[in-house]
Amino acid sequence: MSASNAMGMSEGAPSVMEVYEKLEKVGEGSYGKVYRARDRRTGQIVALKKTRLRDDEEGVPPTALREISLLKMLSIDPHVVRLLDLKQGQNKEGKTVLYLVFEYMDTDLKKFIRSFRQAGEKMPAKTVKSLMFQLCKGVAFCHGHGVLHRDLKPHNLLMDKKSGLLKIADLGLSRAFTIPIKKYTHEILTLWYRAPEVLLGATHYSTPVDIWSVGCIFAELVTNQALFPGDSELQQLLHIFRLLGTPNEEVWPGVTALKNWHEFPQWKPKCLSTAVPDLDPAGLDLLWMMLQYEPSKRISAKKAMEHRYFDDLDKSNL
Repeated sequence: MSASNAMGMSEGAPSVMEVYEKLEKVGEGSYGKVYRARDRRTGQIVALKKTRLRDDEEGVPPTALREISLLKMLSIDPHVVRLLDLKQGQNKEGKTVLYLVFEYMDTDLKKFIRSFRQAGEKMPAKTVKSLMFQLCKGVAFCHGHGVLHRDLKPHNLLMDKKSGLLKIADLGLSRAFTIPIKKYTHEILTLWYRAPEVLLGATHYSTPVDIWSVGCIFAELVTNQALFPGDSELQQLLHIFRLLGTPNEEVWPGVTALKNWHEFPQWKPKCLSTAVPDLDPAGLDLLWMMLQYEPSKRISAKKAMEHRYFDDLDKSNL
């Protein structure tokens, strides 16, 4: 059974516009446009993600289909955005276009954080804890199935405002569509959540890259500000080194052999509480474990869920 059949992309099926009515464009990601749409059959509101394939591809490449069936499998987890449907179509130039149909969520973590920042308020500690636990749970599920996200950031974490439910989006797309369609605004290709081993040019990296991103998001939930807001790869590294100290062979064996390693300015590590003053000691301990330089020393998502920071969280409704 081919991946396209497995995804329910049968020949002669109704076209995407026969099934879904576009309501409005809600965003533009690095892989294409996103619309809010209505399923004409059920009235359900969905998110329609339109992605164009590479110009040299005839039809849908098997790699994209593999990633997409993986996405469908992962979306059984309550903390991964559900992929509901997949439709293939043609654009005006006759190029193949894929429509990925996802459940619709009313906001994302980036907008949620911004709402607190604009109101001049801090996010309640209980809310931070609940969102963090859900994020660790979703990431643990993906990692447990051998899938890295590689681009976790507040914008990719969707939320239901009423229930406080958090779900991971844009999973696997970085591998399915290796070349972003065009480089959109600077914002889209943000480096703020990128792990130091990736910035330093490591070619082999694994699940700890996502844990680093989770740590950066954790700090941002508490302070309403990005922890390391660099605007270039070098600036990004310097932001990290200023807080955590310039790494060396002692704290991170092999670091000086990485491709982008230079003689960097030497900074001594600071206390994390200087950057995230409102976080309690248990939270600072968890954050510290997520921001270890040596990837193998970073806590796993599964272990993070067992950390004492979450001891007083009511997990029954998560």
